[in-house]
Amino acid sequence: MSELDDIHHWLREQLPALLLEYKVPAAAVAISVGGDVIDVAAGVLSRATGVEATADSVFQVGSITKVWTSTLVMQLADEGRLDLDAPVRRYVPQFCVADEDASAAITVRQLMSHTAGFEGDIFTDTGKGDDCVEKYVASIAGTSQLFAPGAMFSYNNAGYCVLGRVVEVLRGKPFDACVREHLFTPLGLTHAANGADEAILFRAAVGHVQPAPDADPVPAPVWALARSNAPAGSMLTMRARDLLAFGQMHLDGGKAADGTRVLSADSAAAMQRPQVTLPALGLMGDAWGLGWELFDWPGGPVIGHDGNTIGQAAMLRLVPGRNVAVALLTNGGNPFGLYTSIFPRLLRDLAGVQLPALPVPPAEPETVDVERYLGTYACDVAEQVVERDGDGRLWVEQRPKGLMAELGGQVERTELVRLSDDRFVPLKATHGVHLPHVFLGDDGTGHALYIHSGRAIRRVPPTA
Repeated sequence: MSELDDIHHWLREQLPALLLEYKVPAAAVAISVGGDVIDVAAGVLSRATGVEATADSVFQVGSITKVWTSTLVMQLADEGRLDLDAPVRRYVPQFCVADEDASAAITVRQLMSHTAGFEGDIFTDTGKGDDCVEKYVASIAGTSQLFAPGAMFSYNNAGYCVLGRVVEVLRGKPFDACVREHLFTPLGLTHAANGADEAILFRAAVGHVQPAPDADPVPAPVWALARSNAPAGSMLTMRARDLLAFGQMHLDGGKAADGTRVLSADSAAAMQRPQVTLPALGLMGDAWGLGWELFDWPGGPVIGHDGNTIGQAAMLRLVPGRNVAVALLTNGGNPFGLYTSIFPRLLRDLAGVQLPALPVPPAEPETVDVERYLGTYACDVAEQVVERDGDGRLWVEQRPKGLMAELGGQVERTELVRLSDDRFVPLKATHGVHLPHVFLGDDGTGHALYIHSGRAIRRVPPTA
């Protein structure tokens, strides 16, 4: 029996029990080794209906869509129709954010590498029409600039919607039509959908949310985010095997399984090269490429991306040096617990890659002067209020705003303890993860200018 056969047997045996342990209603796993694929699924697609998950069930892949959007952009570069280092306004003259100098300077490459610098968590619903992405781009005209274009990394959903509009303008058709014509079709995908109207044709998963931190997951009140956010990850839905077909194309230098050239070998390689280094953020990569998240792991390197929508989460990891790809699709509960129970063995046994340990609080947290970190940091979807208690300990209270509040987001307060320098972690884990918070910069008064946990959230100046 081969190593892949052993893994297949182990997954079939272990996955149902792991779903119970982590309160995940359903999951699908697919693995490709040199193009040989196995897949496994377990659980129920909706706790309201009890429909069982199968390997052909489709789940939302969320922000993994960003790599698909980047691939569409690179196809245009291959055709000589787009220059990555040209200002976005060359292709979308109407593009603007609040800062005019930044608006004129921001390049396609900076959007792809999350270094454009403007507020990114904007989920404005501009309708279901074919002009929704165009309207979305117009709607961000007042969006604030967090830092100068190219200065640092801050994950930016809105930037990818702008990229989607670049694709629409140059192709002359809606974003979802571009995905189907230039990716679904040449890749030969059979179980892939752009949104609910197409997903309903398949055995589709429903997202689940927890009404309280320790509550059992229940079906989410809505199935997906707005169509206008499709290029960032609100719509794309597929089975795990079809997601792997996309990943395998990138491992194979831009060729589909049948030899169809989807992307040039040079562009596939360029997408995997670092564009910006990240702060030490735990679950996130060490650097970002053109769409891909880049991990410098023992036995690696590894490339990938994660995705989260309303009650659904997805993880994709590729090991280029070993021609191995792994995808996990879930519909609620604690997907990170499931990930950390499955991926270490898969990547170790199949690719010789060791997942580094996630950060944990020190056994005896040191007492530090926390004055530099105190204050309120805010973005469109949340405020993070960093306070010191009477004993000198540091606390952060996250208060959801806008869409996140409408979707039932709750105020969460947790103690932060120092790992090193300006890097802190919550004393209490969320879904088993102590997500680092890194304080960066200086506001001119000795206080940190940003709190960074994937997004750089800027300090709110104190009122007079």
